[in-house]
Amino acid sequence: MDRQYLIVGNWKMNKTPSQSANLVREIVDLRTKRGIASHVTIAICPPFTSLDRCAALLSGMDIAIGAQNLYFEEEGAFTGEISASMLKDLDLEYVILGHSERRTIFHENNELIHQKIKAAQACQLTPILCVGETLNEREANRTLATIEEQISSALNGVVDSNLVIAYEPIWAIGTGQTATPEMAQEVHQFIRKLLQKQFGEKGQRIHILYGGSMKPDNAASLLKQPDITGGLIGGASLVAESFINIVAATPHD
Repeated sequence: MDRQYLIVGNWKMNKTPSQSANLVREIVDLRTKRGIASHVTIAICPPFTSLDRCAALLSGMDIAIGAQNLYFEEEGAFTGEISASMLKDLDLEYVILGHSERRTIFHENNELIHQKIKAAQACQLTPILCVGETLNEREANRTLATIEEQISSALNGVVDSNLVIAYEPIWAIGTGQTATPEMAQEVHQFIRKLLQKQFGEKGQRIHILYGGSMKPDNAASLLKQPDITGGLIGGASLVAESFINIVAATPHD
């Protein structure tokens, strides 16, 4: 039986609704032409303004769709925010939470991310929890301590194993640098042990994605590592061919 993978495109603040629709069509067309096997799940996370149109285009297809963020309150006077139920009403499946850009630019802390995870799961959305260390933390040999703190805080008291973890070394995002496969595997293996400790056997089945500048030319070497079961793709997901090339790089029998 093939190992299962998950490849998620995080479009960040890119693409208008019409541009997003064009990219979705290109991805669908290339996926069909390449005949990607069933061992890999594909998901895209467009900006909020493109979600409705992309969801309509992907209705009935085997490409999932998710959002890039949410707020933990159900409704109320929270100008500019989006709730989990609003996303679920669009038939979304995933939501990215705790991305390094949310942590560093918008100063989101572990407690806020924890509340968002609970809100997502309450609406049957699968949270993609992002964790990762800065260059200073890696150079100070605090990578694993940072990861453990982020995961233990965000998942404190969480019993629902319906989630995904994305390891994104902050020093490798948008810099062109990438952790070596061995460096990435070390952290992924550590995360796997944390998940097994919290969720038991179910922790073995939780996807752990690599999210530090995965590209077509390094995807295969990263994805063959024992505990890397997918990728959270940034810039390379904005071009259909490079995104599908990453999808096609997932190993299978």
